[in-house]
Amino acid sequence: MKAVTMKPLITILAFTILLPLTGLQAEETSRADLLGRKIPNFVLPSATGKEIAMADYPEIDFLVIVFLGTECPIGNNYIPVLNALSQKYAQQNVRFAIINSNLADTPEEIKKHALEYELRIPVLVDKDQVALDIFGATRTPEAFILDRRRTIRYVGRIDDRIGYRFKRAEARRADLEEALKQLLAGEAPSVAVTEPEGCLITRKSSVDGVSEITYASHIAGLIQTRCQNCHRPDTAAPFSLLSYDDVRNWSQMIKETVLTRRMPPWNADPRFGEFENDLHMTSQEITLLTSWIDAGMPRGEEGKIPPTPEYFDGWQIGEPDHIFKMPETYKVPASGTVAYQYFVTPTNFEEDVWIQATEARPGNWKAVHHIIVYHRPQGSEETKRLTSLGGYAPGEEPNIYPEGVGIKLPAGHELVWQLHYTPTGKEELDCSEFGIRFCKKPPERIARQHAVINGSFRIPPHATRHQVVARRTINADSELLAMMPHMHVRGQEFRYVAKFPDGSERILLSVPFYDFNWQHEYRFTKPVYLPKGTVIECTAYYDNSKENPANPEPDKWVTWGDQTWEEMMIGFFTIVPAK
Repeated sequence: MKAVTMKPLITILAFTILLPLTGLQAEETSRADLLGRKIPNFVLPSATGKEIAMADYPEIDFLVIVFLGTECPIGNNYIPVLNALSQKYAQQNVRFAIINSNLADTPEEIKKHALEYELRIPVLVDKDQVALDIFGATRTPEAFILDRRRTIRYVGRIDDRIGYRFKRAEARRADLEEALKQLLAGEAPSVAVTEPEGCLITRKSSVDGVSEITYASHIAGLIQTRCQNCHRPDTAAPFSLLSYDDVRNWSQMIKETVLTRRMPPWNADPRFGEFENDLHMTSQEITLLTSWIDAGMPRGEEGKIPPTPEYFDGWQIGEPDHIFKMPETYKVPASGTVAYQYFVTPTNFEEDVWIQATEARPGNWKAVHHIIVYHRPQGSEETKRLTSLGGYAPGEEPNIYPEGVGIKLPAGHELVWQLHYTPTGKEELDCSEFGIRFCKKPPERIARQHAVINGSFRIPPHATRHQVVARRTINADSELLAMMPHMHVRGQEFRYVAKFPDGSERILLSVPFYDFNWQHEYRFTKPVYLPKGTVIECTAYYDNSKENPANPEPDKWVTWGDQTWEEMMIGFFTIVPAK
């Protein structure tokens, strides 16, 4: 490996004196605003070709991310410092990673650069600038410290040794290391934000021909596909995005949420499973949308705007064949915590019916967090381990089974509604509905919902990553259609693994950063074959520490319970008999 020599000071000074005169990009978000930002899971290839994700560091207390390029002399001068820090703190559960988001650097050049400079830290290639968007980085080198919950605790320079017009033999203040020391000691950094000096990173949106992008030809269809299913009247979304004016008026909020990947909500690790209801925007779509916003949001030709889809008075399954309503209107208090509410509705069906689609629709979108509708024999008092027909949660789609597949609602059974309400600041009223569409003929295959459950766990006080495991064996050759993990506010991570009879295994679904507010059913694009004897193993992790901002009582043991201040561990899954 060839020896590396540092560039002379005069080279750095000549470069950096010119740098401020070359037309800097506007930094729209101040670095102080980045503190506390939660970094979602993302996956990038490393310089060696291996994919690495944020989810690959679940046991690490602090993760240091540094943005570097191959040709920025200030950044290159800090490589020995970063190598030394990485080794020094490895035994204290700290890891370092480099991200290269420079448009000019190819994967081959990044790999060569890592070898020449003897980088002993993983280097991730961010060619689509996914990580750049999420972190809000602007320069190389720029450093971030993430805590165990992957929130930003420090952002800025490595130290004050090198600047545009100076280079010292020793730093006066090692800002990155000082912040790391204080965090390891359980203290907040005394200086959490500093201004890095280095090379500005050119964004893709500034070089992608933004003047050619219009709402009519490019953006309207994207908004329809990715946003309007929720952002329209009579849904849980706080505002509508059905028109050009809607999108223009909310453009800056749209830009922030798509760049940080908060919207559209989707929590699955993209390395495992392909899902037909995948909500996330691609990096190309995000660049297109943000470029259009930055260009002033040109409308384009009115005649080229695609017609707005028809939504059947709010029903996503189309017009239902039968609509059930809650037996009474519930009054939601203005404040406080509301325990789960249960209601019972008779179906009055004298014969078995076959259902092809179901949809639960809140009567009050502001106050209803989620709905689950079960069925049971009429007169039963059972409220546990019932069979679900469907439900509603923010961002969730209704149950629509493939052609030839349906579920049975036996004659005389009644519906059991479970509703979770969240007070809005004023008294609210709710009378939710549940719509069903019948199969046109008896289905060829019957879908059945099962669950992997562990109800005997005990989560200790202040536990930061408590593991709970449950398993269920498949007793006939089957096809897996969908999965839905369920925990409450201490839920941290959930994973499904299929253990096949031949000894092989497959990760079916990984949700590394579980969010109780967004409970998805993940539906496979192509059903997964599960031979008889396959074991579905679900592993859940819980954060019962005070660092979990949603945790109501970190000092208490936590056990199974219906209410959100208690916990559950359920891995729902839907199967049909194999063809």
